[in-house]
Amino acid sequence: MTSQKLLTLLLSGLCSVSVLLACQSKTVSSEETVTPPAPAATPRNNDPITIVGVGDIMMASPFPNESRMPPNDGADLLAGFTPILSAADIAFGNLEGPIVDTGISAKCRPGSTRCFAFRTPTRYGKYLKAAGFDVMSVANNHAGDFGLAGRVSTQKVLDEQGIKYAGSLDPPATIAYLESKGKKVAFIGFGHNNGMPNVNDLEGARQLVTEAGKKADIVVVSFHGGAEGTNAQRVPNRSEIFLGENRGNLPAFTHAVIDAGADLVLGHGPHVMRGMEIYKDRLVMYSLGNFATYGWFQLAGETALTMALEVKIAADGKFLSGKIHSGRLEGRGIPVPDPSNAGLRVVRNLSEIDFAANAPKIADDGTISPK
Repeated sequence: MTSQKLLTLLLSGLCSVSVLLACQSKTVSSEETVTPPAPAATPRNNDPITIVGVGDIMMASPFPNESRMPPNDGADLLAGFTPILSAADIAFGNLEGPIVDTGISAKCRPGSTRCFAFRTPTRYGKYLKAAGFDVMSVANNHAGDFGLAGRVSTQKVLDEQGIKYAGSLDPPATIAYLESKGKKVAFIGFGHNNGMPNVNDLEGARQLVTEAGKKADIVVVSFHGGAEGTNAQRVPNRSEIFLGENRGNLPAFTHAVIDAGADLVLGHGPHVMRGMEIYKDRLVMYSLGNFATYGWFQLAGETALTMALEVKIAADGKFLSGKIHSGRLEGRGIPVPDPSNAGLRVVRNLSEIDFAANAPKIADDGTISPK
């Protein structure tokens, strides 16, 4: 072997050793720096929740006399819709007037025949629970019919039944928080009278929604607003003045609360149903109409139509689907299902007229879907 070949072999061997050592060094270095992957975060519960909402509820009113009391002392008053309410993850209604047994209404002068003051007996509280209600709004123009005593009695009755409530300026009763399918759901009630968050205070409304959103996964806003009666089925894009009261620019209000983080808006107050729209993937129902207003009103035509609105909401608050369960008020105000779906057709027509491209699609069976 020549000296040149020997030198070449030696150099080749040194290079191989060098490469091997470098590879070993790299392997050791990699083993020292590799860390095990972090454990996966616990997946959030992405199950949607179903909320059923109904409008004004005034189950009986013995004031000023006992003539406005339903059959069987109200035990069967809500039976027609109990299966729908009980099947919901959360069932909501507007409690029109206090639940209290005694008192004189400061709003009504002695002998007045044109003063509407509602007072439901406290024993009727159990009927709300039996029907499946989980949360009520106490923000409306009849909540204060019997003053502070009526408000206190109402809250006591609802507490005893385990029913949440929202809509009083008293902080614990302003926002209601409920748990459903691993998510916290907030309800906020608004009206147009003293003692409650006001539909005309848009900045205050935004602040309340923002506050609720910090604690809750889903925020639902309820409002009592708009003019009343069969001439008030349309939703104007302006403030509605009725009986000298500013009852809100409701499109401005609903859009403001959704901009602030609300995921569903449920309206009531006009005593007739109104249309619905989809705004930023959220559903707005402008009026659910009467639901169980026994004994006070002449119920006919549009004022005798009612509904239970079923809404399915995604975990991120988006509107997924829904259903209108049409009903009618029989006799002096007993809600029963309506197979003719008259209410459905009214809501669909009003939605298309008032909100056009922003109206949801409503099928003949009541199914609601985004367009």
